[in-house]
Amino acid sequence: MTDYAQAMADCLGIEGALGAALVDQSSGMTLATGGDPPAVDLHVAAAGNSSVVQAKLRTMEALGLDDEIEDILITLGRQYHIIRPVSSREGQGLFLYLVLDRARANLALARFRLTKIEQDFRI
Repeated sequence: MTDYAQAMADCLGIEGALGAALVDQSSGMTLATGGDPPAVDLHVAAAGNSSVVQAKLRTMEALGLDDEIEDILITLGRQYHIIRPVSSREGQGLFLYLVLDRARANLALARFRLTKIEQDFRI
């Protein structure tokens, strides 16, 4: 079982991690942050990414998809941004947001590790 602080520490332990946040998807507010990625304000990014999650959920509903978001990957020139919804009942409506240095990160391993962090997270 992992709490907020440990989840942020675990996220920052992922190779290439620059920053992480735990975010309420309906309000865009951060519940916890870690790291200090260059040129990325985690609070602003959290709010913007909550809109991304909400838009994808609306699109899935409009398409009649009976499925869940596993993660959302945004690939930038120098960074990867991963949005991972928390799947536990008590974490419903929250997501983990991870910013990775593209030159140092192993994307497959980062996604695997973030999945484990998300699954172990409890409020």
